[in-house]
Amino acid sequence: MENQLPPDPGPESTPGATPAISSSIASTEAPVPPVPEPVAHSDRSTGLVIFGIGQIVLGLLAALMVPFVILGAFMSRLTPAGGMRPGQYVSGVVTYAFIAAVFIALGAGSVQKKRWARALTLVISWYWLIVGVLITMLLTAVLPVTIRGAMQAQQNTSGAPSPGIQAGVMAVIITIIIVFFAFFLVLAPIAYIVFYSRKDVELTCHDRDPVKRWTDRAPLPVLAASIALFTGALYMLLVGVTTPLFPFFGKYLTGIPATAGFVLLAALDIYLAVALFRLQSSGWWIAVFASPIRVLSMAITYSRADLMQAYSKMGWSNAQVQMINASPLFRSHVILWWSLISMAIFFMYLLWLKRYFKATPATRVESLSPPPI
Repeated sequence: MENQLPPDPGPESTPGATPAISSSIASTEAPVPPVPEPVAHSDRSTGLVIFGIGQIVLGLLAALMVPFVILGAFMSRLTPAGGMRPGQYVSGVVTYAFIAAVFIALGAGSVQKKRWARALTLVISWYWLIVGVLITMLLTAVLPVTIRGAMQAQQNTSGAPSPGIQAGVMAVIITIIIVFFAFFLVLAPIAYIVFYSRKDVELTCHDRDPVKRWTDRAPLPVLAASIALFTGALYMLLVGVTTPLFPFFGKYLTGIPATAGFVLLAALDIYLAVALFRLQSSGWWIAVFASPIRVLSMAITYSRADLMQAYSKMGWSNAQVQMINASPLFRSHVILWWSLISMAIFFMYLLWLKRYFKATPATRVESLSPPPI
């Protein structure tokens, strides 16, 4: 009987034990975050290519101005006032060459759908529009006076046409010039701003260029201020070498002191450009305090100092000084006050940027770190 009993089966595994162990192990693993689905948007690659080609064309047009500046320097030697000073045409050549290089580079980047090209194009287009509006307003106010003076001089030297024909010709010339500048300085940047501000354009660049670029490290308005300061520093270095005429609290410095003043301001602007790009609050505060001082220095100098006397100290001939003084632009200090207004607008823009500098980077990191246990 005992031999007929079944053997002891031993311990058996409990059903469901293995799933319990595996579920406990799985519960300790970190959950996998869901992959965000791509946002549906229209592909704007064709538009990026078209606008990029437009930028390349604008860059080539700016490059064509370089030989015209050189030709003007040679032709100026035939005038009674004498030839242009080397600093004048060197400054013009470098400026047009820089503009050409920027437009061609941005156009090539837009054709390739680069994220940095879209960001920089949008920033430069805004400054292009602001400066273009100011220049168009300046031409509208000053150009009629300039052309009227030129026609009056021609009438004094030779027989002039009837007043009706003279007024009609002047109106046509002024209208053509203003429309030309309004198209390239106002309408063109508006078109670029409208296109590159579109969300689908931004998403198209992100799809075609998924790598994070240096232009993504700062908010777009802060990036705009940083680029403006850096570009202004380069321009001050150029002016300090080619035309050392530095306004300083009621007088114009010339020569080596003027060059030193431009170099110091350029160094300050480069530091501010880097500090703003890194979202450092100290850079914002320094920029806010330095800008009114510079505006005050320029305003005092423009209202008290004699610009023509400063040009004479720089070695300009009497004929050149008289020719500049005869121009309504210089006689009324329109260009100088226009520069002052531009600086005041930039100062107000810096005040608006305060929202991006409410805390230091260290404070922002601490606020993002988890609380201690």
